[in-house]
Amino acid sequence: MTELALAPYADGRFEVIVDGKKIYSKLETGEFPDEDEIVKQISSMV
Repeated sequence: MTELALAPYADGRFEVIVDGKKIYSKLETGEFPDEDEIVKQISSMV
């Protein structure tokens, strides 16, 4: 089963977590991720 969950945070965080593994954090980089790069990372995990 594939699932996507969005959880709002007031601190400006934007994180992508797949199977409990954080693959991107805006808090760590200061920038929003490149959408294509995130899709590639997720695709390589499945």
